[in-house]
Amino acid sequence: MKMLKTLAAVLAVCAAAAVQARPLDEIQKNGTIVLATEGQYAPFNYFKGKELTGYEVEVGEAVAKKMGLKYEWKTVGFDALLTGLAQDRWDLVIASHAITEERAKAVTFTHPHYCSGGIIVSRSASIAKPADLSGKVVAVQTGTTYLEHVQKLPGVKEVKNFPTDDAARNALGTKRVDAWVTDRFVAKEMLKKVPKAGFKTGELLFVEQIAAAVSKGNDGLAGAWNKALQELMADGTIAKISQKYFQEDVTCK
Repeated sequence: MKMLKTLAAVLAVCAAAAVQARPLDEIQKNGTIVLATEGQYAPFNYFKGKELTGYEVEVGEAVAKKMGLKYEWKTVGFDALLTGLAQDRWDLVIASHAITEERAKAVTFTHPHYCSGGIIVSRSASIAKPADLSGKVVAVQTGTTYLEHVQKLPGVKEVKNFPTDDAARNALGTKRVDAWVTDRFVAKEMLKKVPKAGFKTGELLFVEQIAAAVSKGNDGLAGAWNKALQELMADGTIAKISQKYFQEDVTCK
């Protein structure tokens, strides 16, 4: 999912700043990896009371442990995550960033930890396919890949941006928009929690691979993360975490 509008800012930071990301050996010497996420994107990363949890949080913690490291979490607004990575404020971001060519100019992606896509959510069964969005007002979260895909659809009356995915969903709930485009697993979780809300899911607009990101060129850290992630996939740990949150295996096939 996510993250388009701040790429220019991230690239500018990378070009202008002399900040050097912590390499793997420095992180290992310190013993703690600093992980960053949004904390407002259930069921992937969110707060349950004061506890940060979610699929990506558990995956991140499991990978860090497999690497022999302790972990420290930072949570910030989505738009600030990759910029903070470029400024060396944290070592790795795991916050539902889809792998795209444009983003890969600013960061180094790890192997994907899940595959998903943007799905149409509405209050009417007549709004289910991309063509059904013609003449409609559609809600999306600011800075996301959903925004880009919806903007490319012919005939959409208006795309309304919201600072969080929850705000975009609420706009649909209060009938300020005709449809909402979000991650298919976010929609699945929402329907499970509020089955009587009157929301209906339609078709996927696109499919994408989701991965963690490290500073551009920090290949040692990316490689160690990938090795640990692959081992956890092989031994069933990631599948177990996936089943806990989604009742299915969401890793890329």
